Amino acid sequence: MRLLDVGYNKNLQDSGVKHLCGFLESPGCGLETLRLKDCGLSKISCDYLAAALKSNPSHLRDVDLWDNNLTYPDVKQLSDLQQSPDYRLETLGWG
Repeated sequence: MRLLDVGYNKNLQDSGVKHLCGFLESPGCGLETLRLKDCGLSKISCDYLAAALKSNPSHLRDVDLWDNNLTYPDVKQLSDLQQSPDYRLETLGWG
């Protein structure tokens, strides 16, 4: 699977992202695009995602977090990964 779109799922929330990160941490994960638009997420979801990417840089290139009422401090860890050549994260949408 290269694309996972669970956007507009208000039931997902932070707990759902925590479970999803178990998949992202697996060595066989080939996910390139993750869409989590308008899922009721908070900073903790960004922390979970950043930790998952740090444990397995994987192939994740695009993360869509739009419409979750996140601020820059919430996504800073992910933004830092986007700037690092050690990770493949190219696009981080939020706001």
